[in-house]
Order: sequence, then C-alpha cells, then structure tokens
Amino acid sequence: MPDFFENTRTIIEAVDDSASYSLDNWNEHNFIVSSDLLFDVIKALKENGYQYLIDLTGAHYPDTEYEYQVVYHVQNLIENLRVRIKVNLTTEKNEVSSIVDLYNAANWMERETFDFYGIIFTGHPNLKRILNLDDMDYHPMRKEYKLEDETRNDKSDKYFGR
Repeated sequence: MPDFFENTRTIIEAVDDSASYSLDNWNEHNFIVSSDLLFDVIKALKENGYQYLIDLTGAHYPDTEYEYQVVYHVQNLIENLRVRIKVNLTTEKNEVSSIVDLYNAANWMERETFDFYGIIFTGHPNLKRILNLDDMDYHPMRKEYKLEDETRNDKSDKYFGR
C-alpha cells in the first residue's frame, strides 16, 4: 500500500478509532465510520488533500441491524486516490451531519438522498424534496414495496433469471 494511503488511514483512525477498513474487489479503499464522527472524518480528509466530493448517496438494507447506509466518495486529485466512506444508520436514528459546509456539491446530493431514502442530514440549509413531489408521504427508493404485482400471471420466472 502506498505511503499516501497509509497517511489517509492514519488521519481517519485518528478521528474515529473505531473506523473499520476494507479493500474491495476493485481495489477501492472503504471505511465505515461512526455517524457521530462523520463530519470530523470528512473535514480531516478535506484538510489533507481530498478536495473533490465525487458522490454521496444512500442505500436501504431492510431487516438488517443497520437498515440505512450513507456512502461518500472523496478523491485526492494530486495523489489520484479515492476513498469510500460509509456510515451505517438505524431506523430509529437515520440522521447524519450535513457536509454542505465542507463541499458545496453535497447540497443537492444530500437533498436527493433525503428525497429517495428519508435520511435526515442535520444542519442542511434547505433539506426538502428535490426530484419528487413535495406532498409525497413516502420515500420511493426504500425497499418497502413488492417489485412485482402478484396478481399477474403472464410472467415466467425463467425470463428474469430465477
């Protein structure tokens, strides 16, 4: 592992000593950090060369300990190193600090994640729906609904890889 990545790992673990690290099949560096320390971790990364927020999104994993996950991709353009930061959230506590103060691009990304998954970004300057209708009473990317209409009988599982 290159020295500049070891520095990154040291920076993250200095802020959140409970952060877990993994390297996935595509050589992406992944850290799972505490939701309470997320802002501090992202701030430390930005101060140490990770000037570019590539993406921020959510995920819903029903019937698991941590039902929601927020995923951040930041990149150090000088060293050409990308890091994925993940935060696990429960149904009872599905909120995390906004990083709009660090990256302006996070504004719409956080709104989109709120709109589709219902994850609350505390401290966001204008957290409201961005793509869906304001009067929607649900978040459409949550896996709370069946994918198919069970009353239909014109489908065969062999066409869907099952």
